[in-house]
Amino acid sequence: MSAPAPSPLAIVDAAPLPRQDEVLTDAALAFVAELHRLFTPRRDELLARRAERRAEIARTSSLDFRPETASIREDDTWKVAEAPAALNDRRVEITGPTDRKMTINALNSGAKVWLADFEDASAPTWANVIGGQLNLTAAYQRSIDFTDERTGKSYALKDADELATVVMRPRGWHLNERHLVDADGRAVPGALVDFGLYFFHNAQRLIDLGKGPYFYLPKTESYLEARLWNEIFVFAQDYVGIPQGTVRATVLIETITAAYEMEEILYELRDHASGLNAGRWDYLFSIVKNFRDGGQKFVLPDRNLVTMTAPFMRAYTELLVRTCHKRGAHAIGGMAAFIPSRKDAEVNKVAFEKVRADKDREAGDGFDGSWVAHPDLVPIAMESFDKVLGTNPNQKDRLREDVSVAAGDLIAIDSLDARPTYDGLVNAVQVGIRYIEAWLRGLGAVAIFNLMEDAATAEISRSQIWQWINAGVVFEDGRTVTADLAREVAAEELASIKAEIGADAFAAGRWQQAHDLLLQVSLDGDYADFLTLPAYEQLR
Repeated sequence: MSAPAPSPLAIVDAAPLPRQDEVLTDAALAFVAELHRLFTPRRDELLARRAERRAEIARTSSLDFRPETASIREDDTWKVAEAPAALNDRRVEITGPTDRKMTINALNSGAKVWLADFEDASAPTWANVIGGQLNLTAAYQRSIDFTDERTGKSYALKDADELATVVMRPRGWHLNERHLVDADGRAVPGALVDFGLYFFHNAQRLIDLGKGPYFYLPKTESYLEARLWNEIFVFAQDYVGIPQGTVRATVLIETITAAYEMEEILYELRDHASGLNAGRWDYLFSIVKNFRDGGQKFVLPDRNLVTMTAPFMRAYTELLVRTCHKRGAHAIGGMAAFIPSRKDAEVNKVAFEKVRADKDREAGDGFDGSWVAHPDLVPIAMESFDKVLGTNPNQKDRLREDVSVAAGDLIAIDSLDARPTYDGLVNAVQVGIRYIEAWLRGLGAVAIFNLMEDAATAEISRSQIWQWINAGVVFEDGRTVTADLAREVAAEELASIKAEIGADAFAAGRWQQAHDLLLQVSLDGDYADFLTLPAYEQLR
């Protein structure tokens, strides 16, 4: 193992947490410091490149497959590394934060994979960052349990062969960890903190368990960002002395720019790649963000009207399946976010049928697996994929050579026969306020109106409000979407929440703060790249 890094990291503005020394060991911090020293400068360059790309899109209102990488796309000889046994069958994956209860329930859920989320489903409080690391290590050591103080119900892990394989998702490149800084006071990127601590403590332990350090990479915008991750993996494996290629990474194609670079992303990670995933809400958010000044043709309707059968979404998902299978990678479908009601069987019946139809479509399209947000949805998704896969672990041999997607197909937003509605504006405000309030209290995955929402939800909500105002959208009743109308809807929602939960609970929450923050990022002329950047400054 390499010598400790010469510039140690300091913990700042964070009250000590129980057992944090088990995570923040000198050796682990030395590893994270070395990651920071070697790779943060490149991260900074790539963030600047994102801004340049966005300015180019603003000038042209277009995107295309990159001509300088055509040789990679045209070369039929390369494939990604063969999947390890623990990641060969991914027909159902459950997602969720890494709190103690969720860790046990997700591992026990019957899903093949658990996306252990330090990103959109986790508000990055210091307690969540450190607690999630402790919980995952405890799960691998089988020393984790949980008792619900309210119900008295106890939770414990099933036998090892019944547990889901963990694929951990670190934070995106844009977020820093303000509580961990170098000698010059510069914050370490949250992605390097999450990845570094998890990898350092668990890589060898996972190998000993017959699995490995597997990762989901969020919010990637270009193949150069995938290249950076690959260099990190190469360095990290050498540092702790495990074989090259032990790491496996699945990249979320949840930005519109990445959709034009799927093959290049797999190529950069080919020794460590295991697949691509179609992430719906962040993808729509990325479309709005990048084409926000592109005029009416890029205006999205209500988020719930943009289904995966919309022509531009079909182009995206079918291209993803074809790309993955051409290169020997898994294609993983999108999220079923429904949260079953314990009170309304009819709501469940209708929702379960929608989930089943969605998963039947994905399995029929050639996806090798898909996501759910709740354990009750695992059997439904499993049935859909079992019908298509049978005893086969995947359908990577289904090459989908019938699929042909032109550059314009991916951004043909006006091919969707739906328009923004007043009800859609109300829903965006409702979900935005309710989610942000919970996030500010440290909760990243929140059940709202029977759907599991995460930070991507808030992003699409505030982005649509911003877009509709700036595009001068006119509803069917003749009303124009304005900042004043958004303020009016937000004020009504705040009053409604207070009446719903009572004055005491309202005062104990962070409702006014959430209301103000939603309006800030929805109404400011200077569009914030990520809602979580200003929100993080208010996170305690």
